[in-house]
Amino acid sequence: MKSTILLATSILTVFSAQLTYGQSCCEANSSFVAMAEDPEFVESHELPAKTVEHAEHGDVAGVWVDFETDGEEARGYAVVTNDDNRWILVFHEWWGLNENIQREAEDWANSLGVNVLAVDLYDGKVGATREEASALMQSANAERIQTIIAGAFDYVGDDAMVGTIGWCFGGGWSLQAAISGGEQVVACVMYYGMPEKDIERLSELNAPVLGIFAAKDRWINAEVVEEFEENMEEAGEELTVEVYDADHAFANPSNPGVYDEEAAQDARQKVFSFFTSKL
Repeated sequence: MKSTILLATSILTVFSAQLTYGQSCCEANSSFVAMAEDPEFVESHELPAKTVEHAEHGDVAGVWVDFETDGEEARGYAVVTNDDNRWILVFHEWWGLNENIQREAEDWANSLGVNVLAVDLYDGKVGATREEASALMQSANAERIQTIIAGAFDYVGDDAMVGTIGWCFGGGWSLQAAISGGEQVVACVMYYGMPEKDIERLSELNAPVLGIFAAKDRWINAEVVEEFEENMEEAGEELTVEVYDADHAFANPSNPGVYDEEAAQDARQKVFSFFTSKL
């Protein structure tokens, strides 16, 4: 009887931990997803330019790959520059894994000399209009995304040294991936994404975080950033914050209305140095 009680208690403990993880992760995600109902947030995202001007992204191009996620397939855009174990997981904006994110993956892989997997959180769907992107972000299933991220870690392998990076919707998921990736993750970059607020969950981070934010961002604003800094300090985690006199999505060259080349390039150099020192 005693062993039965202990077994039941252990199962309940594991279940409670999993439930807490899901609730915390989903709460952080839901607060960002709710912005898709704000007309001003929707209108602030101009339609992606068809021709995306990026820095030279080198000789190695990406290819679409499939990987298993708890019995289902997911996909990503992989740029493999060598056979070592350094990987960066890239998380897309609310548009989906579009041409801009594919070029970002190629740029980072070739400039850093690492392997990159851009993770498709929408299972092949891409928004061509603001309305489509808004609908995709609102309909994205957090539990499904968590299994996709787990599958991405399986794809790169248990011995991989991983960095994460994401923008907007993907900025929040970059942080979540860094938390769930445990000791495999050595660096996390999030551009104007919604931070995790749960201090206990933040304390599970194994990696330093570089947060890139925009002073004119009306959603991931100064109050959100300040709270993130306080929570990370309480959790005993390393956070570097860079705030630019720019607007939300300022680093996206396919968004000409808010793209700030000077700020974007400065942020990019800081990210480059950050990844170089950690990966």
